[in-house]
Amino acid sequence: MPHGDITHIDIPVSDMDKAQTFYSTLFGWQIAEIPGYEGYPMWQAPNKISGGGLAPRSEGFTQPRSYVEVDSIDDTLAKVTEQGGKVLMEKGAISDTSWWAIFEDPDGNAVGLYEGVTDTGE
Repeated sequence: MPHGDITHIDIPVSDMDKAQTFYSTLFGWQIAEIPGYEGYPMWQAPNKISGGGLAPRSEGFTQPRSYVEVDSIDDTLAKVTEQGGKVLMEKGAISDTSWWAIFEDPDGNAVGLYEGVTDTGE
């Protein structure tokens, strides 16, 4: 995906089984755990493009979070702070070929960043 595309949406949930049933019934999403990402079932919309994950709700994660694909997380986080935002989570590895980070915009919205390619074994 090109720089700036929304690539993933995480939805915080308290009851994973209930959430899987709810979203698959409501929207027809295919939801399954992928080897290597146990405990984090991924959802895919019927268009086979939109997708994300169902993640455990936590104190700092109470609202859905979109992830934007970028060419460089390091460069993007530098721009975030230059433009008045705040880094909430520094760049961290997802796999050997992909990374993520989270920032807060000047209005207090948490937005995720994604860089790389995630091999899901498919």
